[in-house]
Amino acid sequence: MSDQTMAGRTVLVTGASDGIGAETARALAARGATVHVTGRSADKLRPVAEAVGTEPLIADFSRLDDVRRLAAQVGERVETLDVLMNNAGGTFAPAAKTRDGHEPNFQINHLAPYLLTNLLRPQLTAAGQSLVVNTSSVGNLMGKIVLDDLDYEHRRAFEFPAYGTGKLMNIVFTRGIAQRWSDDGVVSVAVHPGPVGSSFGRDSWLVGLAYRSPLKRWATISVPDGAAPLIALAERGPDPEVNGRYFDRFKADGRERRQASDQAVIDGLWERSAALVELS
Repeated sequence: MSDQTMAGRTVLVTGASDGIGAETARALAARGATVHVTGRSADKLRPVAEAVGTEPLIADFSRLDDVRRLAAQVGERVETLDVLMNNAGGTFAPAAKTRDGHEPNFQINHLAPYLLTNLLRPQLTAAGQSLVVNTSSVGNLMGKIVLDDLDYEHRRAFEFPAYGTGKLMNIVFTRGIAQRWSDDGVVSVAVHPGPVGSSFGRDSWLVGLAYRSPLKRWATISVPDGAAPLIALAERGPDPEVNGRYFDRFKADGRERRQASDQAVIDGLWERSAALVELS
């Protein structure tokens, strides 16, 4: 295989400050892609941006105005976008509402990437054929989407189920793109990278404790191993065979909640998300 498998393609990687996002960005740049990176930590993102030969794009997904500004900055840099890697996310204590007043697992894992992807649709469409990769998780099996209560205003949010719901939304959003944008040449895919031993869960006291304990050595895989499925999908590109599918690492059609293929949920989440972020 050529070591320039991504030559001529432009990529944006979110959540690229460290972990599998940083690893993916470096690997795709090494394969010849023009890579742009975004993350919320300027100090951590700067060396990654330098490694891939670009200027860092700083954005905090807990602030939707940051997402809007990020989309505008990307639009100023590129006319076309071949691959959008929606990798930013994590698990968060539900009580700590975002600046926009949303439950953080909902906003950071779903609402922010939903907004960013929609705002970058012109660049994705202009590429002729493009790919959106949404980093999901086997945690989707813990999730449950309640369309009339996405922000947990009428029920109590617990961290792991709220995280799982966000990851379930990643798959549902993937299906929404596949159904709505295929005529524009946009292909979408969701992927579970595996239990990666990175900084995942740093915003959660409980998860962070587990990841700092000796259990991490036995229960997780390395960052390069976790990034490998994302890199493989990016190299594969906008293959219609992957459109709307959920991969468990390299295996298509991973285990998912039944809601992930419920048309009423696919349409309802798209429409309610559009209203929340004020997209026409």
